[in-house]
Amino acid sequence: MLRTEMRNPDSNNIENMSTYDIARLINDENLNAVKAIEKALPEISRAIDAVSDTIKNGGRVFYIGSGTSGRLAVCDASECPPTFGVSPDLFIAVLAGGKKCMFSASENAEDNGEAAVSDLSSHNFSENDILIGISASGSAEYVLSAIFYAKSIGAKTVSIVNNPDTSMGESADINICADTGPEVITGSTRMKAGTAQKIILNMLSTASMVKCGYVYENLMINLRPSNKKLRKRMIDITAEILACSEEKAEKLLDANNWDIRQAVNDN
Repeated sequence: MLRTEMRNPDSNNIENMSTYDIARLINDENLNAVKAIEKALPEISRAIDAVSDTIKNGGRVFYIGSGTSGRLAVCDASECPPTFGVSPDLFIAVLAGGKKCMFSASENAEDNGEAAVSDLSSHNFSENDILIGISASGSAEYVLSAIFYAKSIGAKTVSIVNNPDTSMGESADINICADTGPEVITGSTRMKAGTAQKIILNMLSTASMVKCGYVYENLMINLRPSNKKLRKRMIDITAEILACSEEKAEKLLDANNWDIRQAVNDN
């Protein structure tokens, strides 16, 4: 039996626990998810380098998953443009069942391997791109089929799973296994397995963006002024880098089409 499908002995009596004890138990299990990630840091580091190399060589980063895994992929990919100022076409999330499954579950979508190939092909996925497949069980046919397809055309592949010795792990070039074990609610991998997946996706996108030069020190210098909050953040960042007043920073940004790099160089 998959470890993520086993019963957790610590939660056998959860229905009789106090509210506080339920919350504490879930929090303790989330800490275990973080510990599981620590053990996978060597593989995560290899994946970051692979993603960075792909981007530097003009390729794209594809996340693919079903259910919770796919929705987490959509969240991470959609945050890259506003955070790092990159094109929406750089990080692409492919969700089993399509956009409608972002809001409504379609559990049988993960069994449709043919759809994965069709979905990747619709984005003109090529050997220059990298595919990151995400599945708690490590056996979702939709994701596994995508990995096989990516490898068949010479693209680099990464798997993110929550069980050891999986079909995905054995098939991908790099296997990130965060062995999170049994869930508080048996089989509910939207819980700590999903928590681990979200953290790993954050690591892959953020670290690769750092390595590709989209961050200065620890500042987001490729922001776009799409709302009041981001305009204020851009002013603060420019003022921080130049050690100048906010008024001067805003004038420099105005004069340079709200491009932080240009504003800094223009000073």
